[in-house]
Amino acid sequence: MTRYEYDSSLQSQNPVSQAQNSVEKAHNAVAQAQSHPSAQMIEQAETAVEKAERSIAQAGHDENKPAVEQAAALLAEDQSALQNLQPMEE
Repeated sequence: MTRYEYDSSLQSQNPVSQAQNSVEKAHNAVAQAQSHPSAQMIEQAETAVEKAERSIAQAGHDENKPAVEQAAALLAEDQSALQNLQPMEE
């Protein structure tokens, strides 16, 4: 099981699952930017990270704090990786 696999049968579209999905999308965008560090890919990853931050903020008031905290921790790893990226010359 990867770090982003969740039991979809137990998951409805609530703020926590939306935050988890948003973090997964941000992770994928950061991974793409790492493998192809163009200015456009980095910008797309930054946008995905910003959306994930907003989703986590909205889910922060949910009862399922451990899931929100885990999503925030995973997003923090991706934010750190993204900050270290420099666009390659095209």
